[in-house]
Amino acid sequence: MLDFTKKDWWKQAVVYQIYPKSFQDSNGDGIGDLPGILSRLDYLQTLGVDALWLSPVFASPQADNGYDISDYRAIDPLFGDMEDMRTLIREARRRGIVILLDLVLNHTSDQHRWFLQARQSRDNPYHDYYIWRDGEPGTPPNGMTATFGGPAWTWVPEIGQYYFHQFAPQQPDLNWANPKVRQELYEMIRAWIDEGVGGFRLDVIDQIGKDPDLEVTGNGPRLHEFLRELAASTWAGRNLVTVGEAWGADIPRARLYSAPDGSEMSMVFQFEQMVLDQGKTKWEPRPFALPALKKSIERWQQGLHGQGWNSLFWNNHDLPRIVSRWGDDGAARADSAKAWAVALHGLQGTPYIYQGEELGMTNAPYPLADYRDIESRNAYEEMRAAGKTDAEAMQALHRMARDNARTPMQWTAGENAGFTTGTPWMRVNPNHTAINAEAELADPDSVFATYRALIALRKSHPVVVEGDFTLLFPDDKQVFAYLRRGAGQLLLVAVNLSGEAAEFALPVAFAGTRPLLATQGAPRPGVLRPWEALIYCRDL
Repeated sequence: MLDFTKKDWWKQAVVYQIYPKSFQDSNGDGIGDLPGILSRLDYLQTLGVDALWLSPVFASPQADNGYDISDYRAIDPLFGDMEDMRTLIREARRRGIVILLDLVLNHTSDQHRWFLQARQSRDNPYHDYYIWRDGEPGTPPNGMTATFGGPAWTWVPEIGQYYFHQFAPQQPDLNWANPKVRQELYEMIRAWIDEGVGGFRLDVIDQIGKDPDLEVTGNGPRLHEFLRELAASTWAGRNLVTVGEAWGADIPRARLYSAPDGSEMSMVFQFEQMVLDQGKTKWEPRPFALPALKKSIERWQQGLHGQGWNSLFWNNHDLPRIVSRWGDDGAARADSAKAWAVALHGLQGTPYIYQGEELGMTNAPYPLADYRDIESRNAYEEMRAAGKTDAEAMQALHRMARDNARTPMQWTAGENAGFTTGTPWMRVNPNHTAINAEAELADPDSVFATYRALIALRKSHPVVVEGDFTLLFPDDKQVFAYLRRGAGQLLLVAVNLSGEAAEFALPVAFAGTRPLLATQGAPRPGVLRPWEALIYCRDL
C-alpha cells in the first residue's frame, strides 16, 4: 500500500477512473451507484490501483451526465447518499485506495440555487455569480458558439440579458472574476477534504479565466492567478492529488500547472496526443501516424522531466476505446490492448486506467436510438444539416462518440453483463459474452493480468517513476521503443503497435537479459510479432 501521508505519493500511484452510472448497479434501477462501486472494491484492490476517480456523483439534472451540478454538497439520489459516500471513502482507504472527486468549477447546472436566484433580477445578490451581457432577442453579444452546438449565449427575457455557457444552455458558466464565487467554491472543497477524499480531478479547469468579450475561453489572462489562489485556499500542504483537464495546455503552461512547488496542481491532462487523428473537428478523421504520436510523447516526457508531471492515459469518459481507435478490436483485440497498455505504463507520469480498459473493452457501433450523450445527438444533427448522409454521420459517431466509453461495465457473460438486474440505462455491448471480468480473472494471460503486472512493476522498479526518457527509432512506423534511465536502473520498453511483424534488434546493453514482461511468451530474436510488447530492465 502507498503511504498517502508521503509527499508526492501520487507519482508512484495508478488511478482508475469510474463512470459511476455505468460501473455497477446495486438496486436494479439500471443505473450504477455508490453501493455498486463499494461491492467491487475487492476487484479494484486485486487489480492493484491506488486511487479511484469518480466522474461526478453530485446532485444533478443529468443534462450532461452529471457534469451539470445543482448541489456540490449533495450526492445525487441516482447514486446514493452522503452515508454511502462516507462508507465508500472509508472502505476504499481500508484497502489502500483513495477516492478522487470530479469537480466542475467552470459552470453549474441551470438548476443550481445560485442560478435560479441569478436569473430572477439584475439586483439579486447571486446575479453576478454568472456571466451576463445586455443585448436584444435574437442578437447575442457576439458570435461565440458552444462546444455542444449552437450559440454560447442564451436569452433570459425576464431580465433582458444573455448568459454565457461554453457547453449546453443548461450549464451556465460561473463568473470567476467575482471573489464571492471563488470563496463559495473553496469552502465547498475544504468540506470535501474534511470528509477524507484523496484529491480532485478538475473539469475544464483551463476555462475559468475566460473573457467572453474578447472571445477568449481557454488560458484566459487571470487563469494562473485563480489557480494559485484555489490551491492556496484548499489543498496546499495536504498531500492530496489534483489533476486538471486542460485541452489547451502546451508544455510551458503544463510546467505552471504541475510545478514541483505545488502552487497549482499535481498534474494536468493535456490532449496533444489525443487529437493527432482528428481534422478540424473530432468527427473529421485523418490518418493515424505512429511517428507523430511518438514525437509528441517525447516532447512531453522530456519537457516535463524534473519540471512538472505527466498524466498518462489513452482512454477516459470523453474518448473512444483505444483498442478500437488505434488498435485491433477484432482477432488481435487482446494482443493490441496489451500492447497499448505497455506503451503507456512504461512512461514517466501517473497512469490512468478507464473502467473496462483493463479488460480490453471496445467501442459499440450502436444505432442512433441507443446513443445517450447530448454531444453525440447534437453532432449527428449538425452533420446531417451539413450534407452528410446517415451512414457517414453514424460512421463518425461509431468512431469517436463519447458513448463508446459509457457502455456498462462488462462483469460477466450473463444477462446485462452482470451490471444490473434491471433494464440498463444504456445498452450493454453484446460482446460482453466474450469480454468480461469474470473470464479475464480466470485467465493468467488476459489483458487484466497484463495491467496487473504493469501496476506491480511501477511499484517495484523506481526507474519507472524517476527515470528520464530517450526515444528510439523515432521514424519507425511500427515500433514504439524507448529507454528510461534513473535510480540506478536502465529500462527498455519495446512495442510493436501494428498488425504486421516488425524488425527489432535488442540493444547490446540488454544482451542476455530476460524480459520483465513479455506479452506473447518468449521473445524471438530480431523481430517483434504483431502487437507484441516487451519490457527489459538492468542495473547500471
